[in-house]
Amino acid sequence: MPSPSRKAAVVGIALSDCGRVDGPTPYTLHAQAARRALADSGLDRSVVDGLCSAGLGTLAPIDVAEYLGLRPTWVDSTAVGGATWEVMAAHAADAIAAGHANAVLLVYGSTARADIRAGRRTSSLSFGARGPLQFEVPYGHTLVAKYAMAARRHMHRYGTTPEQLAAVAVQARANAGANPDAMFRDPITVDDVLGGPVIADPFTKLHCCIRSDGGCAVLLAAEEYVPDTAKEPVWILGTGEHVSHTTMSEWDDFTVSPAAVSGRLAFERAGVRPDEIDIAEIYDAFTYMTLVTLEDLGFCAKGEGGAFVEKGRLLRDGGLPVNTDGGGLSACHPGMRGLFLLVEAVRQLRGEAGAHQVGGVGGSAPRLAVASGTGGWFCASGTVVLGRG
Repeated sequence: MPSPSRKAAVVGIALSDCGRVDGPTPYTLHAQAARRALADSGLDRSVVDGLCSAGLGTLAPIDVAEYLGLRPTWVDSTAVGGATWEVMAAHAADAIAAGHANAVLLVYGSTARADIRAGRRTSSLSFGARGPLQFEVPYGHTLVAKYAMAARRHMHRYGTTPEQLAAVAVQARANAGANPDAMFRDPITVDDVLGGPVIADPFTKLHCCIRSDGGCAVLLAAEEYVPDTAKEPVWILGTGEHVSHTTMSEWDDFTVSPAAVSGRLAFERAGVRPDEIDIAEIYDAFTYMTLVTLEDLGFCAKGEGGAFVEKGRLLRDGGLPVNTDGGGLSACHPGMRGLFLLVEAVRQLRGEAGAHQVGGVGGSAPRLAVASGTGGWFCASGTVVLGRG
């Protein structure tokens, strides 16, 4: 019997084709990413006895398992929006620790951009009008409007400025500039962000994430498999999850995200402090998400996020490199980006990020990272602390 407290490590990561991908289906992107992650790990597919997948198929994740030729004995299809993958990683690590699984594959793929271009779906998310949301839908309260309201509240209470929010987008684009996988790499300025078309005040177009195609996969394995893997392991040190609300009127404070709880739990369980973290990969569907999540994870005090994100602090060579691949604002955002955060964190900790490596090619790679995903409109959060060595 395995030890009831086995450690779990990320032993394989990969991206599928990303960006503008017009031919493949989402299943194809799942398969690409899964094959590449297994190859990256050096392990045989026969060791995979767990699967995490959400949002695809009639019976997720069974459809994906069948397509990949897997027959897992442990599965998770938790769906909490963009936080899904950090929450799934926590569940997978717990399953490995308990001996319920040995190697768990987390896999995602989406052709959101291609589907819109082909008329297979609309660009607006429709959540229906049943349940609690029926009280907001008649007023046309879109997802971007929910985030915009929260941003405006932070601006009103703490004096956060449009220029500070724009600085998040500018730094994300600068980080993307060195990433060959990023969809948008040309530099932008604060004036470019502020001068764009308004989507939902205070957000202009460049305050909002891009829409892309793409997929990725992460393979977690128990510690006894690590000697057989091809790469240096990256360990899951601590995790946390928290859910908040779906109805805006039930949200206690628009300036506090559920990362305030998930982050605290993850850091406590990892036994590390925010000021020990070398890099942060944070869900950034909108610029305000980055700013408020940094506050809630404890990198700065509540209300100080605006000043914190100024003066290049989030750049790869800044005080706290954030979204080192360019994030959802510039690199990729195919619907749910949470798994991409884990891929980029592991890539950086391994020192495999190439031109966009923190510390430079051949330099000293970071040792501690945090990945924090947000789902819905600050409805859920999952936070994972990772480390090497």
